[in-house]
Amino acid sequence: MKHINTIVLQRQTSSSHGTEGILCLAHLGVEFFTLELPWRDNTPSFSCIPHGTYTVSIRKSPRYGIIYHVQNVLNRSWILIHWGNLAGDSTQGFKTNVEGCILLGKKRGALSGQRAVLVSRPAVREFMQYMNNENFLLEIQGV
Repeated sequence: MKHINTIVLQRQTSSSHGTEGILCLAHLGVEFFTLELPWRDNTPSFSCIPHGTYTVSIRKSPRYGIIYHVQNVLNRSWILIHWGNLAGDSTQGFKTNVEGCILLGKKRGALSGQRAVLVSRPAVREFMQYMNNENFLLEIQGV
């Protein structure tokens, strides 16, 4: 499997509103904001995925179309990099657009009174263009 690069997702903060980070495409000098669920011991549908390095490749999703899929995540499946705005802890009444996936945005802000990534669909379109359907390694670090 060919990898064009290792892409780093640097997690910065985590709360019941979600886990915020930056996805850095160092080889292109490009960054995107990320939002994931809070860490909840890798519980499917309620937690972000563990730190580590994962193979990422293209997959067709019934909901998101052609999108990137984070593979070989322990006890998890269908971890995608897709659009959306919110990734709060639903057990505490926060809204979420994910069940463990990684959201991309061009800006950070708030929606419905909680932390959010904004301008998400354009961010995902740009990311897909930059990556050109090539496989890569995703290294998740931080918080």
